Amino acid sequence: MSVAELPIPIDRERIAQFCRERGIRKLSLFGSVLHSDFDPQKSDVDVLAEFEPGVLKTVGFQYFGYGQELAAIFGRKVDFCSRLHPLILSRVQHELFPVYEHP
Repeated sequence: MSVAELPIPIDRERIAQFCRERGIRKLSLFGSVLHSDFDPQKSDVDVLAEFEPGVLKTVGFQYFGYGQELAAIFGRKVDFCSRLHPLILSRVQHELFPVYEHP
């Protein structure tokens, strides 16, 4: 799958800026946005963030607003997380679709 094939528009520059400003080294999509069952009217976007070492220790309550900030970029509700339960991670790890990676 490529960015062009996603059912939502991806502004890679805005996403890159968002990630750089928050110390996110990798931002990946997973879940229904990558599958045929994605409903443009109802589905949210599941996002997994990997932070640079030590960043989460200093973020504080700002972390809880990151999903809303990404929702403004994606134009729909975002479920933002930086950690998944091991059982969920094992089910989605093969499909993680990076939309930003720190070089």
